[in-house]
Amino acid sequence: MAEDAKIMQIIEVGRDMFLRGLVSSHAGNISIREGSRVYITRKGGMTSRLSAADIVQVDMERSDDPAALLASSEYIIHRAIYLATGAGAIVHAHPPYATLLSMSGELVPIDVEGGYHLGRVPVATPRNPTASEEAAHAASELMRTNRVILIRAHGSFSRGETLEEAYMLTSTLEASAFYLWNIDKMRA
Repeated sequence: MAEDAKIMQIIEVGRDMFLRGLVSSHAGNISIREGSRVYITRKGGMTSRLSAADIVQVDMERSDDPAALLASSEYIIHRAIYLATGAGAIVHAHPPYATLLSMSGELVPIDVEGGYHLGRVPVATPRNPTASEEAAHAASELMRTNRVILIRAHGSFSRGETLEEAYMLTSTLEASAFYLWNIDKMRA
């Protein structure tokens, strides 16, 4: 995929994530891997209105790549997941229902789509859940055997061969969490 196409895809998914309510205006981050290069949203970028200037290219094989300082603070987690898996893209979101349910333990979808695409969604519980070595280690370990994980009270990470797949898993997670949250209301 050409560089311009990667950048445009990240921009479009960022807008879609905001419109779907999976992130607030400046939250979440998105990346695509190509070999050792990672295209990732920049630190402080407005996810809902990204431009080409908001996408940083980092060489993940270089721990001293100065571009990493411009990348999202969650780059440390993206990098760890890429190194632990064969992922081609990662979406990190703060889906409200899924994040809320992460405080009660793993998420087990009750809907057919969630069950098919997600199975059980484990929850990592690092003491420092944001942009830390501890969170990167916990997330990458769980991502070895799962395509979607939650970090307790923080949000989700989804990996896919493509960015479309990673985004689909994120939106499926939130739909499944919505159903779980509301099932008790239906039974009442």
